[in-house]
Amino acid sequence: MAEIVNLRRIRKQKARAEAGKLAEQNRISFGLGKAERSLAEARRRKDERHVEGHRLSRDDSPEEP
Repeated sequence: MAEIVNLRRIRKQKARAEAGKLAEQNRISFGLGKAERSLAEARRRKDERHVEGHRLSRDDSPEEP
């Protein structure tokens, strides 16, 4: 005799598996650890200070001719 299969349950299991695959791909593509995020933030702040240090004019008002 054949085994009784609940199609709704099979469909939900398949959807969960595909969502899991997508989540894994997103973690690989977009995920950064806390250490990596803090390092990137520190580098960004250092770069901003470097650029600000090399500006010729520090005032925000445009010069009048």
